[in-house]
Amino acid sequence: MYLFCVLLWLSVAHGLRLAPGHGQPRVLARSRASMQETAEAAAADPELTKKAMRRQIMTKSSYMRGGAPFEKAIHKDVSGKMSEMFAGELVEQMKESSFRELSVGEGARQMTFVLAKEFGFCWGVERSIELAWAARDQYPDKTMHITNELIHNPGVNELLQGMDIKFIEKDDSAMGKRFDTIGDGDVVILPAFGASLEEMQYLDAKGVTTVDTTCPWVSKVWTTVDKHQKAQMTSIIHGKYAHEEAIATASMCETYLIIKNMAEAQEVASYILGEAGSLSDEEFMAKYKHAASAHFDPRKHLKKIGIANQTTMYKKETQAIGRLFEKVMMQEHGAENVKAHFAAFDTICDATQVRQDAIMEMSEEATSEEGKDLDFVLVVGGWDSSNTAHLLEIPIDEYKLTGYHVNTAKCIRPDNSIEHRDVHGNILVQADALPLDRAVRIGVTSGASTPDSVVQECVEALIMLKKLAPVA
Repeated sequence: MYLFCVLLWLSVAHGLRLAPGHGQPRVLARSRASMQETAEAAAADPELTKKAMRRQIMTKSSYMRGGAPFEKAIHKDVSGKMSEMFAGELVEQMKESSFRELSVGEGARQMTFVLAKEFGFCWGVERSIELAWAARDQYPDKTMHITNELIHNPGVNELLQGMDIKFIEKDDSAMGKRFDTIGDGDVVILPAFGASLEEMQYLDAKGVTTVDTTCPWVSKVWTTVDKHQKAQMTSIIHGKYAHEEAIATASMCETYLIIKNMAEAQEVASYILGEAGSLSDEEFMAKYKHAASAHFDPRKHLKKIGIANQTTMYKKETQAIGRLFEKVMMQEHGAENVKAHFAAFDTICDATQVRQDAIMEMSEEATSEEGKDLDFVLVVGGWDSSNTAHLLEIPIDEYKLTGYHVNTAKCIRPDNSIEHRDVHGNILVQADALPLDRAVRIGVTSGASTPDSVVQECVEALIMLKKLAPVA
């Protein structure tokens, strides 16, 4: 698997160009001049695609991708530090158990934890943390910035802040962030979600050292939308338009529309087919103006479409959306012409998929006639983590199980309440969450950005509640 991911990353093609319709950032004269040169080059050569222009940025010596520039630092210190900081002994015990279970206590105090077969840190996240950490070790005296949260995990981001890596703040400027805080000679890290084309171009024009920790699966999506561009197709992206990864992917497209779920996909499909009750042109643009490219015209740009996704979205829904639009294009243009009007996606992240499959398998077993019931499923991960949120939806929406999405062990309170994020994004507090008068059985999983150590802290907090509870 590791070799596959490395080869995947190495095979991704890159390029750069300012997306149309976006304002120019306020930059130094040197930066503006460089951006003007790029714009002139694009005007002079209309064949110069975003893919080609990304390549111009990424092949420069100031742009660092992968572990090769930091190989010494990674092998010497970083891997060991990460293992020491992020591992969890109880979690390791569950992994080694043939049934991936851990039982503690007896009688009414007994607790059995059932660990999903796949959970927690994925290779892309580990790689991103490793590169950021190694960059800090390699440039100990440099001012270092990161364009966004490295990953959606509060503990990891606090760790980076402790290394004096500065998070670039958001503002109301044309670029949307305080890039004016970056000085000459600084080092800037791009997070696992990637960065927008505009940000990459700004940093290149600024002349800083850029450390790219973008997950290879995200880069693979960019390659997919490059193909859409070449075929003059609109990229329909299954994602959340305000999510960092979706923003980055959209910036790689000439024409795009971002839809967040099947309900929106069906609404767009109805519009394409001109069904009774479908949105008017004005209604369509009023609803999707923030989720579409600046020049988007639904009458013009929904005749040829390609599907891509934010890699953390729910796999089954992305597949269903793809099938829906393929059917729509067949209805509109005929089965014999569908390939000219529709491109299927192949951008589901393997790590996202196997984690979703694992929680589905756990839920299936718990609700089968032969299975053992779960009192609840504990899902551990950042509250703004899309992939973690989808892990919660599976047991709750599809199997009607109880589930709690917590971001740290502090959510599990001494009064036996659990602060959690529900499937609608609301932060709630569940009183008397843990049954204290009988044995309990709890399913456990975690998002791709969550260290085992955080999962262990949550398990330990539940164990402590049970230990301290009075038994009749």
